[in-house]
Amino acid sequence: MLKRSLLVVCIGVSLAWAQAPEGGSSGAAASQADERDNPPNPEKIRRSAESLSKMRQALKDVLAKLEEARNSRDVVKLNCVNEKLTQVKGLLRISELADVAMQEAIAKKEDSSALHEYTKTSIATSKVTQLRAEAEQCLGQLAFRTDENLAIDVEVPEDLPKGDPTVPTTPILIDARAPAASTTM
Repeated sequence: MLKRSLLVVCIGVSLAWAQAPEGGSSGAAASQADERDNPPNPEKIRRSAESLSKMRQALKDVLAKLEEARNSRDVVKLNCVNEKLTQVKGLLRISELADVAMQEAIAKKEDSSALHEYTKTSIATSKVTQLRAEAEQCLGQLAFRTDENLAIDVEVPEDLPKGDPTVPTTPILIDARAPAASTTM
């Protein structure tokens, strides 16, 4: 019963949404979202170039972090930053190819293909920004390393109970057997 009423409500909402007037406030919000997601072609070219510029700057920043990790001689930090750098380089390469393909699609008046390539660049930009932040976090990590000259002094409080709790005590052996549970056995 609950499933049927939920289905009826969903169908009613979708029908009401489909019959909503285009010129209303919901239509204005939809056109703003469409403008943001699918800008005009000259704007796509400008935003794509701006995104590539941001990604190249992020690459320079991550390279600086890599140099900093090398100078600290910390292998854990170096590996972490190097992993992020590899991902940034790959995303930048994909974005550069997508930018060229987008410009070709715009020249050929293939709007869907141009939008697809523009979307690739937009997504890659957000991922590169995230990777730059992760590379900065790599340098903040503590790397643990053992040293041959490492000595640890342990102070044991005097009020602790005596004996080692990890060593079990031996059980008491009893020679007498318990009486039988049944008279037939």
